[in-house]
Amino acid sequence: MTRVVIVFGAGGAGCAVRYLISLWAGERFGTAFPYGTLIVNVVGSFLMALIMELSLRLTAFPDDLKLALTTGFLGGLTTYSAFNYESSALALDGETGRSLANIGITLVGGVAAGLLGLGIARALLRAVS
Repeated sequence: MTRVVIVFGAGGAGCAVRYLISLWAGERFGTAFPYGTLIVNVVGSFLMALIMELSLRLTAFPDDLKLALTTGFLGGLTTYSAFNYESSALALDGETGRSLANIGITLVGGVAAGLLGLGIARALLRAVS
């Protein structure tokens, strides 16, 4: 039950951060393109790769911390469902270019961010070993 509480608390924090980032992105860049969702998904991809690589290689990385950060916080922060809805809505509203841009930037950006996270984690691990 303790682990469920950890995921619940950290997930709520991730959801709150996603909401705040979406508000900020809408005010900063406008709402014609889903910048908020794009930002949280790309940043989440980077952080997931970084945290997973470190947690799998460092024996001192507590399991509950990994659970809180990955399943909890990043699970709340990132959102495939909003990405899917926003891309689909753009396409059906005749904004095919924006829809395809959102899909392409999210997929390529997410993979690139994940590779960067892995690379940084491995560089950090080499530096401390």
